[in-house]
Amino acid sequence: MAAAVGTTGCGDGQAPIRIGALFPLSSAATTLAKEQLAGVDIARQLVNEDGGVGGRPIELDVRDLPSADRAGSVVGQLRDAGVTAVIGAYSSDLSIAASAATANAGLVYWEAGAVADRVTGRGLPTVFRVGATGGNLGTNTARFTVEQLAPRLHRDPSQLRVSIVEADDEYAHSVAGAATVTATAAGMHIVSTSLYNPGAPRWQPVLDAVRAAAPNILILVSHIPDGVSFVHAMRATGLHVDAFIGSTMAECVPEFGTLAGSDAVGVFASDRPGTGFDPGTLRPEGRALYSRLAQKWQERLGGTPTEEGLSGFSAAWTLFHEVLPRAQAHGTLDPAGISAAARQVDLPEGSLPNGAGVRFASSTDRMGQNLRAAAVIWQWQGVGHSVVVWPSEYATGTIRLASAGG
Repeated sequence: MAAAVGTTGCGDGQAPIRIGALFPLSSAATTLAKEQLAGVDIARQLVNEDGGVGGRPIELDVRDLPSADRAGSVVGQLRDAGVTAVIGAYSSDLSIAASAATANAGLVYWEAGAVADRVTGRGLPTVFRVGATGGNLGTNTARFTVEQLAPRLHRDPSQLRVSIVEADDEYAHSVAGAATVTATAAGMHIVSTSLYNPGAPRWQPVLDAVRAAAPNILILVSHIPDGVSFVHAMRATGLHVDAFIGSTMAECVPEFGTLAGSDAVGVFASDRPGTGFDPGTLRPEGRALYSRLAQKWQERLGGTPTEEGLSGFSAAWTLFHEVLPRAQAHGTLDPAGISAAARQVDLPEGSLPNGAGVRFASSTDRMGQNLRAAAVIWQWQGVGHSVVVWPSEYATGTIRLASAGG
């Protein structure tokens, strides 16, 4: 599947700048992937309405990427079609493969949402990510526990016992690894770690291990279906902890709340900003940009921008509005020029509509990772109702512990 997305708003006769877009448009992840792609395309539309890049409109060459093993061939098609940069690819397994294939093809890869550390952890000089890493989400989970939960539980961090339940994949390992390191450094005790197959989880041995470990804090790193399944299984067994943190994006999307119902109430989630995010916390330019995004989102899809939409838009806006004009001004829109321009971007936190700023790392272990990515802690406080509870500058509600553990 290939589709070119239009070029409204720029002068006639200007050759478009073609950007590849890889998303799983024919898989189980289609709904959320399309939200992320919608955010990307709204960024394209707004930049074109503002005159494009030096008068040249941006055009998206959209390709379906249903599985990681297709990455090489689809990227090859985009290279042959004349693109110099590729944005994608929603999920970590796809993004790891797509970013490697894109870098091998000599093109720029621009991550729109996936969080696995490996995407920007391989020292690839043409790979960039504006959003948070799994490490960011895991670190935030532990920091939130130390700074907010421990005082409310009237315990020193050294008195907290933590169990971690994680899916056995790159994404979950990124999150759980960072949570483990940060929690241990703060004096907390990791009393059990349980791995499971996210495609076919067996919860009884996992729950038996957690019960035997007797934790105060339970950290779950999952995807949406297995996260919902775990919460139902945990509630059904009567297992209780003082606080349950879904250290993953899965636990804060509306689908999780709908499927989990009352079993979700009390659960925290470490994630990127999304639906319900307060744009009043942003810098003036960030608020103005959020307003433009929200208007286009309402016209296209109804409602307010979703987490995936915010992530896709913020990533694409950085590429289309901040990076490409810099590369154009220096006379080159080839991959080397785009990469060099990306490293010049320096935006303070709150500049983007998801609360982030932008400054890309240059060290090999994080090359191309945005050091000013935004991440927050959500909590489900009613059936279908969640709020941001931390950090305080992004909060739309306050922490409740009464029902947090079951």
